[in-house]
Amino acid sequence: MKFLALAFCFLFGASGTVAFAGPAEEANAVIDQWSATYSANDRDALVGLYAPDAVLLGTTSPAISEGTEGIRKYFQELPGSGRKNSIVEIRTLVLSETSVLGIGFYNFARAAENDTPRPSRFTFVLVKRDGRWMIAHHHSSPLSAARQ
Repeated sequence: MKFLALAFCFLFGASGTVAFAGPAEEANAVIDQWSATYSANDRDALVGLYAPDAVLLGTTSPAISEGTEGIRKYFQELPGSGRKNSIVEIRTLVLSETSVLGIGFYNFARAAENDTPRPSRFTFVLVKRDGRWMIAHHHSSPLSAARQ
């Protein structure tokens, strides 16, 4: 038993710091993946980041998009659109080991048109289910002129 304890100390103590990702880092990685997937215009991969029972209050829709099919419909024009997203600022609040709130600002643009970025704000609620982080709630809306 002493040997195992010493081996553990040597492997993890002698190597300096050992970094473990916690809920905030893991959830932020999903938000980063959302932005990259949106920018790749990959609707199927984007929809796959959402929980099956997720709710989306999208920037361009007056309706609430619910569940996989509702979210797929919301993003129906994404493939081949040239739309891009870049995250500007994010704050993370860990609610529990399996739920995280991500709040921040991002820009939307159409790369093909050299479009002026459209600043927007977001809120993501991410949950960990069966060992996987996914989006349970997503709200996005344009920024007011005062914030821009």
